[in-house]
Amino acid sequence: MQLAANLLVAFVALEHLGFLILEMFLWTKPAGLRVFGLTPEFAEQSASLAANQGLYNGFLFAGLVWALMRGREGFQLKVFFLGCVCVAGVFGALTASGSILFIQALPGAVALTLAVLSERARA
Repeated sequence: MQLAANLLVAFVALEHLGFLILEMFLWTKPAGLRVFGLTPEFAEQSASLAANQGLYNGFLFAGLVWALMRGREGFQLKVFFLGCVCVAGVFGALTASGSILFIQALPGAVALTLAVLSERARA
């Protein structure tokens, strides 16, 4: 179960790296416009906000990688950063787009659940 939990944590981390790339570097490019359904005008006007949001996703990526690198000692880091992912996903779903609940919050919640269950199984 620990391997499955770590693989899902790695998946969530890679998702956030992808969000960083989309929001910081591709927001005004065709890929960013297509993924987020933006007009070029709106993308230009909101680029600095998107870059800021992308930076926060980068912090989530870094924290989850840090947790994975710490091995068993990284459990509390996993709980903290996956909790942040879940809160951010729920907030995003409520304020921006309902699909964020399934793209961000659900994988984070499943990874968090597996991490907790695998830690309990070790004890």
